[in-house]
Amino acid sequence: MTQPLADRLRPETLADFVGQKHLVGPGKPLYLAVQNNEVHSMIFWGPPGVGKTTLARIIARQTGRQFFALSAVAAGKDDVRAIVEQVSAKAPAQRTLFNAPVAGAPGAILFLDEIHRFNKAQQDYLLPYVEDGTLVLIGATTENPSFEVIAALLSRAQVYVLESLTHEDIKEIVRRGLTALEAAITPEAEDFLAEFANGDARQALNLLEAAARLYGASASQPITLDNLRDALQSKRLRYDKQGEEHYNTISAFIKSMRASSVDAALYYLARMVDAGEDPLFIARRMVIFASEDIGMAQPTALVVANEVFRACETIGYPECQINLAHGVVYLASAPKDRSACDSYFAALEDVQRFGSLEIPLSLRNAPTRLMKELGYGQGYEAYTDADLLPEKLRGKRYYRKG
Repeated sequence: MTQPLADRLRPETLADFVGQKHLVGPGKPLYLAVQNNEVHSMIFWGPPGVGKTTLARIIARQTGRQFFALSAVAAGKDDVRAIVEQVSAKAPAQRTLFNAPVAGAPGAILFLDEIHRFNKAQQDYLLPYVEDGTLVLIGATTENPSFEVIAALLSRAQVYVLESLTHEDIKEIVRRGLTALEAAITPEAEDFLAEFANGDARQALNLLEAAARLYGASASQPITLDNLRDALQSKRLRYDKQGEEHYNTISAFIKSMRASSVDAALYYLARMVDAGEDPLFIARRMVIFASEDIGMAQPTALVVANEVFRACETIGYPECQINLAHGVVYLASAPKDRSACDSYFAALEDVQRFGSLEIPLSLRNAPTRLMKELGYGQGYEAYTDADLLPEKLRGKRYYRKG
């Protein structure tokens, strides 16, 4: 079987890696970690196709460490135990994934894809080996690790946020793909690929490879926009819980509810349920949607969404599909108001921009006499029209009713 183009093009060094310059550019965190061979446990959080797996492999290769990869979808404690035993044995005959000797090497890297799929007990099992340095954990997730990774593991790992690739990033990767395929592409088709990819390099390369194969592209017969569109339409519709259709379908589901398109939302819900998607994954997105997109327009939406989540948790399939449908119709039909969500992120932007600004003295806690003498808590009024923001932000308004 021919190796997919996306796998053939995986870069082997940071210098060849495309995107994520805030992490891998000169002087940036992962660049320094590799350069100084000071690799620590970390969580890569970002959308699909942005280089999480590739980065983990590059880090292992460039620091000469053993590399083990597991998918949390299929792996369990026994798989982790087998790796720990292999690492602990330190047999001289062992060699790394990249054929480098183990002897004298620092802690082995365990790359755990979709780490959010490990339950609490499985994540707890990793702790002692991460703690004592037997394993350097690199977890990858598309879900917010604050909610999906246990606090004890998070405290031992640095979270790095990976961003969707830009159009220029995608075009650079496409050009590399064309070189490997010994093919060319028209400017219109290249622009289409960059837009279609939506920040996911794998999507762009898969479509590029399909078009090149179907239409016999070459340097003298470039891939056209029509070729790409035809190749896209010819792809068999399917739902892969570990692949791009998983993300495409949940995206369509959320956007349909946002547009108050009840029928479309129910259709995409049915596709996910029929494919065996985890009902808690669907319900969790509904809980987020209730606050993010409905918010103050109908505050009870959060109550309903939470009850749907609870129903899925206690009842499970097949009956909970009815609870999901009930919740979807309610959320899609509800009025929409993003003011609470947007105002919070506007405030967060100032927090990240200005750091920890001085809190007004009247608002500070004063548990000791010294603090009271320093003015902490003085002049505080429970109900006041005074501006309570730090001085630098006085007059700033984040929340505006939708």
